[in-house]
Amino acid sequence: MTTLQPQEIVNQRYQLERQLGQNAGRETWLAKDLQKENELVVVKLLAFGGNVQWEDLKLFEREANVLKQLNHPRIPKYRDYFSIDDRALWFGLVQEYIQGDSLREYIARGHKFTESQVKKIAIAILKILIYLHELSPQVLHRDIKPSNLILTGSKGGERNIYLVDFGAVQDKASAEGKSFTVVGTYGYAPMEQYGGRAVAASDLYALGATLIYLLTGISPADLPQDDDAKIVFHDRTSASSHFVQWIQTLVEPTVKKRYASCKVALQSLQESSQLPTSQPKIVPPEPQSLISNSATFRSSPPTETNIIVEQLESQLRVVIPARIWAVSILLLVLGIVTFWAYPFWTAFLQALT
Repeated sequence: MTTLQPQEIVNQRYQLERQLGQNAGRETWLAKDLQKENELVVVKLLAFGGNVQWEDLKLFEREANVLKQLNHPRIPKYRDYFSIDDRALWFGLVQEYIQGDSLREYIARGHKFTESQVKKIAIAILKILIYLHELSPQVLHRDIKPSNLILTGSKGGERNIYLVDFGAVQDKASAEGKSFTVVGTYGYAPMEQYGGRAVAASDLYALGATLIYLLTGISPADLPQDDDAKIVFHDRTSASSHFVQWIQTLVEPTVKKRYASCKVALQSLQESSQLPTSQPKIVPPEPQSLISNSATFRSSPPTETNIIVEQLESQLRVVIPARIWAVSILLLVLGIVTFWAYPFWTAFLQALT
């Protein structure tokens, strides 16, 4: 197989600058479009033969055909498709170049995404998926993962998320055949996708797994699962419980337990984001040492009494109204009289008997 080199020109138009990726007969290059004032583009090349079989070529052609029909500001635009039969049979797909770094690269550099940032990313991806899923025929990406999400812009400026690499894309028409090619990335693709039964909710699962990676910094494939095959990640993040539960619904192993559509998932996230992120703070009673010298603490006496209790800084004062004092003194006098008169009345009663 012919090895491509930097500065080499393919299809008499695209000058290769540097390689962006390579695997199993596929190469992705950053290149200059010599017919468009050296505009930077991405050229994906597939070398037919060897490990590359008809199924791989079918996916490559499908990607090109689907990209031709897409028109979304957060999906790289299709530019060209060509084939070269020169010592080796190459097929090429040319797309708009998006300058930025993948979310995987951000994590690899030690970047920590906050819950707020992850929510914004989730909303942006959901809006892209809504567009894809509502096309006719419906388009499924089938390979959403951190390395296929490009974040552009600088810190402090406007930042956008782009969905790239439609190499595993499937439209409804292609899914109607009996044969299928297993695609997806372990840890991000749900089980039904490995059985050739990918649905819109399969992209939701991959999105949820991606968000788990952003919150924890750990690949979903390396996280434990419970007895129901659910990814256990809540103990690896400080995200709010309602956001964790929202993601948990995305990655439900059973398709029917996930959100019915991207629109429903987006609505649920936006509604839950309006809830308080923490429990209201309970303020304990103010300690007495913090009360100013001139302040007076007045307790609330029972409603059936006029007695007032006042606590100053260093003393407790009980205020009893004059009327109550008068009644109290009268009762005291009657008690004393009764006590001293008791022997006299006893002797008098005995004499009568």
